[in-house]
Amino acid sequence: MQKAKQAERKHRHKHLVLDQAKLERAQKVLGARTETETIDRALERVINEDEKNRRAWAAHERFVREAIRDHVEIDDALGRLKRG
Repeated sequence: MQKAKQAERKHRHKHLVLDQAKLERAQKVLGARTETETIDRALERVINEDEKNRRAWAAHERFVREAIRDHVEIDDALGRLKRG
């Protein structure tokens, strides 16, 4: 019974109002065969990009914390690092 509920949640019919020109352009860029595939691929790209950004920021934060802990001098060319 629980698997049926999970499968039911995975795909739902949605009625959307979209810019057709943008959809066609995205379909070409993504190499998708259908509009549904286009939207699915675009959503996957957004989700993947978000995950990459989160991991990159986490790595950056670890780098800065370790540099501070180890008393490594960081040249803050953009003035974005918090001191103290």
